[in-house]
Amino acid sequence: LSGGEAQRVALARALVREPDLVMLDEPFGALDALTRIRMHALLQQLCRRHRPAVLFVTHDVDEAILLAERVLVLTEGRLSLDVPVDVASPRRRTDPAFDRLRSTLLAELGVDELAEGDH
Repeated sequence: LSGGEAQRVALARALVREPDLVMLDEPFGALDALTRIRMHALLQQLCRRHRPAVLFVTHDVDEAILLAERVLVLTEGRLSLDVPVDVASPRRRTDPAFDRLRSTLLAELGVDELAEGDH
């Protein structure tokens, strides 16, 4: 199976019993960009249909904003930020609210976007 197909199977396996909670730890980390976008859409569709609570762990700030209703940041094992995702659906990276939240999250993670872009 390709990476995307394997992830589809894993999602189906996780949802087949209609659990109240689904935990996903970096489920799309090894996928190429296009497959990742398709998997985001599939996850959103499945969650709308099955309505589980989802704990989604990712190191991808944009992915967190695109998929989450709420983003938690852990710093040195402690909760350092807990913010709702107040970005209109469907979420777009070009939305100013998306950009503001992205900047807030990156700052909390110690990333200076302007300095990082100068390299």
